[in-house]
Amino acid sequence: KPPGGGPVPEILFTFERVSAPRMASRGNSFIDEKGAFESRETLRKLLIGKVVKFETRKQGAAAGDRAYGILYFPNPKDPSGPPMNLAVEATRKGHAISKENKFMVNNKNGDEEEEVDEYDKALREAYDQAVNSGAGVHANKIPPIVRSIRNSGEDFDAPELVAAMGKMDKKRAMCVIEYVFDGFRARVQITSEGEWQYSHFTLILAGVSCPRLNNNVPDVPAEPFSKEAKAFVEQRLLHRELEISLCGTDKTATCAVGTIHHPMGNIAVELLKNGLARICDWSARIMDPLDLPAFRVAETTAKRTNTGLWHAYAPPVITGSKEVSGTIVEVLSGDTMTVLPAGEAYDSEAKLKKYSLASVRSPRVGNEKYGKPDEPWSYECKERLRVLAVGKTCKVVVDYERDIPLGSGTTEKRQFATISAGKWEDIGQILISEGLAETQRHRDDDEKSSRYDDLVMAETAAKTARKAIHSNKQPGVRKINDLNEPRKAKTYAGFLQRSKNLRAIVEYVFNGSRFKVLVPKENCSFVFALSDVRCPNPSPIGSNNKPAEPFGDESKRHSRLTILQQWCEIVCTGCTNTGVITGDMFLGTGSNRRDYKEELVGAGLVQVDPRKVEYGDAPQKLLDAQTKAESNKVGMWAHKVATVTAVAAPVPKGKEEVMTVRLSEIVNGSHCFYHVVGDEAVEVIEENMNIFTRRHGTVGATVDCRKGNIVAALFDVGSGKSWYRARILEKRPNGTALVLYIDHGNKAAVPIRTHLRPLEISLSTDRVPPAAREARLALIEARDMTEDDGLDAAHMLQSLAWGRDVTARIHGKDETNRNFVTFYEPGNAESINLQLTEAGFVRAMKDKAVAALGTRLDPGTAALLPEIVKAQDQAKKRRAGMWRYGDVGDDDEDDF
Repeated sequence: KPPGGGPVPEILFTFERVSAPRMASRGNSFIDEKGAFESRETLRKLLIGKVVKFETRKQGAAAGDRAYGILYFPNPKDPSGPPMNLAVEATRKGHAISKENKFMVNNKNGDEEEEVDEYDKALREAYDQAVNSGAGVHANKIPPIVRSIRNSGEDFDAPELVAAMGKMDKKRAMCVIEYVFDGFRARVQITSEGEWQYSHFTLILAGVSCPRLNNNVPDVPAEPFSKEAKAFVEQRLLHRELEISLCGTDKTATCAVGTIHHPMGNIAVELLKNGLARICDWSARIMDPLDLPAFRVAETTAKRTNTGLWHAYAPPVITGSKEVSGTIVEVLSGDTMTVLPAGEAYDSEAKLKKYSLASVRSPRVGNEKYGKPDEPWSYECKERLRVLAVGKTCKVVVDYERDIPLGSGTTEKRQFATISAGKWEDIGQILISEGLAETQRHRDDDEKSSRYDDLVMAETAAKTARKAIHSNKQPGVRKINDLNEPRKAKTYAGFLQRSKNLRAIVEYVFNGSRFKVLVPKENCSFVFALSDVRCPNPSPIGSNNKPAEPFGDESKRHSRLTILQQWCEIVCTGCTNTGVITGDMFLGTGSNRRDYKEELVGAGLVQVDPRKVEYGDAPQKLLDAQTKAESNKVGMWAHKVATVTAVAAPVPKGKEEVMTVRLSEIVNGSHCFYHVVGDEAVEVIEENMNIFTRRHGTVGATVDCRKGNIVAALFDVGSGKSWYRARILEKRPNGTALVLYIDHGNKAAVPIRTHLRPLEISLSTDRVPPAAREARLALIEARDMTEDDGLDAAHMLQSLAWGRDVTARIHGKDETNRNFVTFYEPGNAESINLQLTEAGFVRAMKDKAVAALGTRLDPGTAALLPEIVKAQDQAKKRRAGMWRYGDVGDDDEDDF
């Protein structure tokens, strides 16, 4: 071998001073000269694959790689004796003739001249023996074989040869490899007796392709490893007589595709094993599928050892795990689906993994938005995949990844995998075998499915049986009656209600209790909602502005995982004004049949409709399920829910309410918030908000920041930030919001993005009213705290009532629904309201203002006003507080 590697050098060797009959070629109309074929065959059978000795006698200036000399071969009759001179032996057998014009080697060495003379003498003797014995070309009675060559493309077509060879014994023919073009193409001569004897054709090795030499293309260098591949084949096959079977032709029908059957093995496999070829999918499709596994193993071995063509090969990089087990949640198209990996909690859509079937191409589903219709059989393929996969446990083996363009210059990295589900080892193979999908055509160097050969076999069988997309018939026309319009839905509602139990497929999940369903029996689809329940709203699709209600996303994900694209049974009971059919849904059959609505309520993912509860129309089984969910603290009931008796209704006439309270916030001298002493709601809310803080941390989230909405807002009381319930009072342009902390009464302006997040439904004010109650001190008015007198009034109220239990006498509600309250210190019969008035920090309400409250107050409240007015008069006389400069007057009433 050469020092730098590569193929072994070749020499074109010619017997010196001997000529043989010319073989058939284009120059002699493809007809042999007399004895030419026998002459060549004798040497071919004797020498091919054997070791010989040669002596170069001459090399002409224009001979190129051609050398002239003598070739020696061991004598078969006497291997230990002197070797045979093959030129002399060929002449003796009549396969060659010595030339009449002899020449001597031009040098002065007498020994060499004597040797040449000896060689010439031996030629003459051999020639005389051949003539006398009538051997070879000298035969008179039995003429030597003279072939008339038939060439593929001129005298016959390659498909004719393929068909004829299929009728031969074992569907094979004996052939001689006449010439090797490159590693996978050769010129072949048929030697089997019969009609096709001496026919020549170009053979392409089935299942492989090698680098090309590009000898006929000027200025184009040979591809890497092309010379090595050619030399590898020549050393093993050139001029060997072997059996060949054909399996088809190339796309131009000029070359036959087949397999060379060598006693030592398959040359295509050896090329692959040595990294001198790669598997060619188009020719592999037409060869015997049982031979393909050996091809795959050989190529994989070369890749792993970085041999030949694969010297720089690196295995494909797979993001994440190569093997995944999980549950198939949704079928997106005829070859793509989403999987929830085993052991993963479905707490966000990001947990779902999207996989496409490796090396499988399904008919494309259309896009109504862009006016693209469905390709034929696309619905049937997707529906079949739904039946095979959705809801089943699967095993995913990722074979490769691709960047899929999504438009606008963006791409998505998609994983392509072999997926087994249920009893099916490869659901992609099932689709292909039923003619609903095709095998993907890959480039030779592309990664492909680990079961690619099985997919090809399945496709071949489907084509033979003319199934689905391989047949000439079109799929049935689908005309689904869509009841999306309210008018159509109301028209069909009565019919659907009379039909009682209907088998349906859930096509889409809007939220935990509202779905798009298809009823195949009635050939219609509509929006269906579970009756008697209320489901929290999930996050809207494609929008980050409106947040989900607590447990809205959890409820939707539960329904997607449980019923999406699966069979269910529905009972229609009504229709809303917007065209939504309402009713019950049941899953399973027989003893496993269950009410899905009851399951959702029991899991704390929906609640019984409060209106149904209020009117007594809620089914008892749902109420029982909700009670159990609350006691077990599941779902939206995971937090304690305090049963709070809110004092929101007007106080009956003639009856005042007295309670012990403690102030929680002072707004000014006559406006404050308080907690009722002994009210468990304060502790329960505080405990639940602490749990809320531990669960969500102190990171903000997107909220619906509309005025009046109840949210969770951060506040730091000195021990660190924590979440508290708050009402949005104002959204400001600088990205902040003014909020009122409803359980304490204080206000704050907070950044919306970092200090607000949605509140869980179990902590809403519908379930747990605000712990802090708003109060207005009865019959008095104070200035705002920005005024000196207002600040003095607030300070006095703080000194009298802050941090201690005080008695609150509630007279009713004012015009803004605040409690109208008189506060008393323990052991002091004089009210705090009166003490503030005597100090001159507040003023008495006008008679007309008290009268305007009318029936909102207890009838005896107005009788307390004279005492307040008397205290005010005394403060005026003393020039106390606001009266230090005299009477304030009516012009200053707007300050109160």
